[in-house]
Amino acid sequence: MQGATTKALRSLSGLIDFDCAARWGSFTLAAQELHKTPAAISLQVKQLEEAVGFTLFVRHPRHIALTPKGQELAVTVARVLRDLHAKVDALRGGDEENVVRISTTHTFAIKFLAPRLGRFTQRHPHLDIRLDSTERLVDVEHEDMDLAIRHGRLVDHPAALYHDRLVAVYSPALLAPGEAELVLADLNRFPLLYDETTDYWIKLLRTHGVPEGCFDFSRGFTNLAVAAQAAIVGHGIALVPYSLACDDIDRGVLRLMRGASVPYSHGYYWVLAPRKAVLPKVVSFRSWVEEEVAQMERTLRARIGGAGPAGDAGPP
Repeated sequence: MQGATTKALRSLSGLIDFDCAARWGSFTLAAQELHKTPAAISLQVKQLEEAVGFTLFVRHPRHIALTPKGQELAVTVARVLRDLHAKVDALRGGDEENVVRISTTHTFAIKFLAPRLGRFTQRHPHLDIRLDSTERLVDVEHEDMDLAIRHGRLVDHPAALYHDRLVAVYSPALLAPGEAELVLADLNRFPLLYDETTDYWIKLLRTHGVPEGCFDFSRGFTNLAVAAQAAIVGHGIALVPYSLACDDIDRGVLRLMRGASVPYSHGYYWVLAPRKAVLPKVVSFRSWVEEEVAQMERTLRARIGGAGPAGDAGPP
């Protein structure tokens, strides 16, 4: 089969059988799910193998196992079938124009969108939000998504949504009895939590003229959300994006250290497809998100004494 001549797929009839067999690792169990005979499933898969020109399964006496190429194809087929089922369900309901499908990062979904979506629903009760939280880059043009929001470096980014700013936050549990708040001079009393690099902490210390001292950088994280959570439970003072911490500050589980902030080179940006960006449902969602972001920026300026979220990008 390795030497088979490459030819176009002329039938998709075997893909559902292949997907089912790949999930179960068995023609017999796949046959039970699809209400077919094992022989029929095996024949469909064999015909699909002939069509694609490579082996999908290794046949063992009591089970089957995906080949490396079969594994790659199985992942793609599973995703395509999920999108197909979702599209058919939406079209069957006749309300596709009222369903907004958004892809965004786990952090933005949990820390920004989820707490605010009720306000969007109140304003647009006819729109149904379908939120897919993933770090995977999506192809909005060709996938079943209306738009996406991603996080990254925003220097001159044409589709920037929000330039973030790093702020120092801490748990009220760190306050000593009778102590009202922590200030810059207290930074050497606690571990300084950071994400991958201490560069932004060093920039903050130098920018605000904090006296040199022995600072504890013993606790680093690879995820800013984890650093913020570590601050909530009292493991130290974290330097995190305001967009990630603002709701926790509102709820009182984090305190914002006055004057302790620094510009950040990263933020959120839109991923759009021109033909979808003009849809009324997409326009409504984008307008609402931008209003929420503007309100968050106003709150940030008030809390840190007028410094804006943009400016010098700081360390790379």
